[in-house]
Amino acid sequence: MSHFKSHPQLNMSDDDIGESLKNKIRQHEDNLKFLHSQSNCLADSILDFQVSLGRYYSSNVTASHNGNGTVHTEEDTVEEILKIENSAASIFCWLKANNQTASLAFAKDAVGVVATLARVESDEISRTLSDFLGLQTMRAIVCYTSEGVNALEKYDPDGQINSNAGLHGLGSSIGRIVNGRFVVICLEDLRPFVGGTVANDPQKKLAIPKPKLPNRECPAGFLDYAVNMIHLDSSNLSFLTATGHGLRETLFYGLFSRVQVYETRKQMLDALPCIADGALSLDGGMIRKSGFFSLGSRNEIKVKFPLISEESDLPQDYIKAEDEVRKLKWEKYKIDADIQREQQLLDYAKTKLTSEA
Repeated sequence: MSHFKSHPQLNMSDDDIGESLKNKIRQHEDNLKFLHSQSNCLADSILDFQVSLGRYYSSNVTASHNGNGTVHTEEDTVEEILKIENSAASIFCWLKANNQTASLAFAKDAVGVVATLARVESDEISRTLSDFLGLQTMRAIVCYTSEGVNALEKYDPDGQINSNAGLHGLGSSIGRIVNGRFVVICLEDLRPFVGGTVANDPQKKLAIPKPKLPNRECPAGFLDYAVNMIHLDSSNLSFLTATGHGLRETLFYGLFSRVQVYETRKQMLDALPCIADGALSLDGGMIRKSGFFSLGSRNEIKVKFPLISEESDLPQDYIKAEDEVRKLKWEKYKIDADIQREQQLLDYAKTKLTSEA
């Protein structure tokens, strides 16, 4: 008696197998047609909302005055980056400013340079947070996926950097050479904050409990966590990764973690018992992490976060529209991923039908 069970497909004729594959192909094609329709509808809805939001707020002109009456805009930040000519960030910003990124392999995947992706309320906060991150990180190029990271730099068979490809090749084409190393951050590889956001907060600040001293009181002079002191404009606030996380939960939580910000160095030092992931003070104090202090005076910070405007609270309709854009983008990301998987199944079925013929 045989111990092997007959497989249904083994008893099928070649015609039956061919017809089955053709049915699968038709099914995948119908699925793709439906998914593309859904994706296009979502894209239209997102565009409609963004046009509506644009009437309320233009991020390109956002700026603020500090106590000395000076203005630091995003354009000022980009200008400082461009001054460091032989840097990856400078080349990237030059290409973007001159509309030379449309045909680049990493263009659709590159989110931007860290220093241009957020704003803060005052020059003191800008200098404090920028000093903590340091020049290399402030100039880091942020990519959505590893595909964008890989497109930035190519290598020869012997492992040497190919100076004629990627960002190196683009730099050479405009007379600039990338000197030394540069930082690239891949959002899909970051571990996001999973504690949720503050309810009804238009900036989607992270719901991190306030620090508590042994007596259960919040330390004097505590302002907020650094990750919650940045301001995201409309486009960056509605940005979502494929897993549905925003820039604050991924990029800026990865950079700042639970770093605390205090008004003065003395208040920061008084709060040592409840500082684990580092702390900053607006007068120049810095603790990298528990037990690691940065002493001395800080240098002049040139590449720093631009400032937000002294604007009134945004209308409630605007906040609801931003939330809707955020949800729609997440839905579109998921549908586009379904389209990619369905296309792979279709290609496989077509290949198998061809081999059976």
